[in-house]
Amino acid sequence: MPVMGNLLVKDDAGVEYTFVPVTDTPRPLWRANVAAVPFEGQMTYEFSESKTPDGGYKRQGILSVPVMEQLGTAGSAAGYVAAAKVAYTEKVYVTQVSSRRSTLADRANSMKLAIGISQGASVTTATGVLSNTSANDAWKNSALPLVAAYTQGVIPN
Repeated sequence: MPVMGNLLVKDDAGVEYTFVPVTDTPRPLWRANVAAVPFEGQMTYEFSESKTPDGGYKRQGILSVPVMEQLGTAGSAAGYVAAAKVAYTEKVYVTQVSSRRSTLADRANSMKLAIGISQGASVTTATGVLSNTSANDAWKNSALPLVAAYTQGVIPN
């Protein structure tokens, strides 16, 4: 079973964030640990798996990205500036529903195709920004916790 570890991801500005494991019960949860950002403003990633009515499996990851806003930056006459608050939260859901008859290869291929489309596959690039050769069996053979969770149905802990 894959072990929960830190998840390192970069945003569109090239800033790298570390999501640290928080808990695996009842579902695996990771939280960013950004200095000077309050607890409520930290990004989170949560993974879940459930059985579907027909005996298959639904696997879902949810990335939550709170957007902070600072109100009253000028402060009061006494110099008080209110703490930043969460204005809203952007969420991204990645859901895979697999038949109980699906194989590891079926699930890995579906994941690879969906991520290829999501990352910008177009008429000129077959897989967007991820090289086709580097992704060939990367999904199927991966021991990374979240890839294995989607393709092999193994929940990280």
